[in-house]
Amino acid sequence: MASRKKILLKVILLGISGVGKTSLMNQYVNKKFSSQYKGTIGADFLTKEVIVDDQLVILQIWDTVGQERFSSLVAGFYRGADSCILVFDVTQPESFKKLDSLRDEFLIEASPRDPENFPFVVLGNKIDLKNRQVTTKSAQAWCLMKNNILYFETSAKENINIHQAFQTIACNALKQENEVEIFSDISETITLRDRQESTPSRGCNC
Repeated sequence: MASRKKILLKVILLGISGVGKTSLMNQYVNKKFSSQYKGTIGADFLTKEVIVDDQLVILQIWDTVGQERFSSLVAGFYRGADSCILVFDVTQPESFKKLDSLRDEFLIEASPRDPENFPFVVLGNKIDLKNRQVTTKSAQAWCLMKNNILYFETSAKENINIHQAFQTIACNALKQENEVEIFSDISETITLRDRQESTPSRGCNC
């Protein structure tokens, strides 16, 4: 039996500088963590192959610069995204407050077909640190208000919930992709049918 084709899913990591986007990506893809902070310049990506519902999926995970003055430079990378991960640092309330504007900016720049049901996921990172400032309840309440976005609490350093979060992201993105394909197939069928019906039938005077 012929193997099924690989499906490429583009995932965008968003969050202000220092929340741990690069560390999350490196822990998931390379199973490595570095305590030395180095800000991302522009955008970078890593890929990882995963199996979702017996389907081979290639996750193309984009790590974007978190500094506001560069936001206009990376907005172009949002186009074609299949999922978006909003990341905040549970020890930095300001990073949590920024989720609103980051989500809104993404929807404007990415222009998804169905913005209300676009597969966002929120990660509350750095739960290994002691000086927590943003509660689980607050994060869950925000996600609930935004069409019940899925929420995970993670630690890139301790590798807590990383695999579970990205597997869920892949699953939701694949589901969205399949729905788009079904919609496209239906649209094409309707278009073809309309063309056929608009062609005059021979031998009919009706």
